[in-house]
Amino acid sequence: MTVESELRRRIGTARRVVVKIGSSAITSFHGGIRRAELDTLADVCQARMAAGSDVFVVSSGAIGAGMAPLRMTARPTTLSAKQAAASVGQLELARAWGDSFARHDRVVGQVLLTAADIGRRDSAANAQRTLDRLRTLSAVPVINENDTVATNEIRFGDNDRLAALVAHLISADALILLSDVDALYDSDPRKGDARAVTMVGGAGDLDGVIAGPGGALGTGGMASKLAAARLAADAGVPVLLTAAERAAEALAAEPGVGTVFAPRTERMSARRFWVRHAADTSGSVALDDGAVRAITGARRSLLLAGVTGVEGLFHFGDVIEMHDQAGRAVARGIAQYDSVEVRTRLAERESGAGAGQGRPLVHADDLVAL
Repeated sequence: MTVESELRRRIGTARRVVVKIGSSAITSFHGGIRRAELDTLADVCQARMAAGSDVFVVSSGAIGAGMAPLRMTARPTTLSAKQAAASVGQLELARAWGDSFARHDRVVGQVLLTAADIGRRDSAANAQRTLDRLRTLSAVPVINENDTVATNEIRFGDNDRLAALVAHLISADALILLSDVDALYDSDPRKGDARAVTMVGGAGDLDGVIAGPGGALGTGGMASKLAAARLAADAGVPVLLTAAERAAEALAAEPGVGTVFAPRTERMSARRFWVRHAADTSGSVALDDGAVRAITGARRSLLLAGVTGVEGLFHFGDVIEMHDQAGRAVARGIAQYDSVEVRTRLAERESGAGAGQGRPLVHADDLVAL
């Protein structure tokens, strides 16, 4: 059995599956929710659940679902208009999923999340417990970003990333991304001469791949799906990407369907995954070249000697970013000092007061290179 076929078998038999459904799969500009397509997807998810799997649905489409009732003819661009459309669309979408799964005597539980919910460990744990309880009660969790309260600064940006974070949160065995594209291609398939990539085993398989932005109804796109697949890979979750029209084949992980992404050989610890992908950052520090090499190449702790500047306000235990001299983020980690003390230490060093090195600013165990 090849690596790809084994990976597809693993996805096809996964016990706990996250299925992300893109806006274009279930909504249209003028008709709102496409009920027939949504019913078909619910049927596919029900078949997988009847076979013994737990299915968690991450559904986009709230803004698209709210456009028709509000007589919007183009996707809103301002934050307030998006939130207004989402406030109407969330109700429409929840009702549609509820009606659809009711045909199978299934109850739906709506779970709305913001980036801040995942970024805080206490609220993330609460979300995980809610999702798990819905599962044990045989309800279908339908998860979406809470667009009505999210802001540009804290939003996930697209539900592909949300789906990957949920996959980590619930320790999923597989993530299936359904959109309007049947596979990953090395270029835009609409322009011809594009080659489908059936498996991504590592970053080298993406050499030469050109990923574009999302369509008119959604905020995602191939670039966001690649980022989500990499994020899920860090969590040890295999991913299958394909079109919503091939949902039944995808959930069965049939040969030749879409693109599969291999997970990391060793699943990143929950703590390190949280630091790298989910946690809110509260400030940053600038590093000299030696410190950058030490934390990214040698995986050493960040010492105060390598810090050249501080931005923002942070406290002991907060997650901070580390930047190189060009301002690029190179790592994230949990601070062992607050920003006031770091600034004081740097000032003492500049004045020649001889401040001691002390404990690391970020210990190697709490530091993740980007």
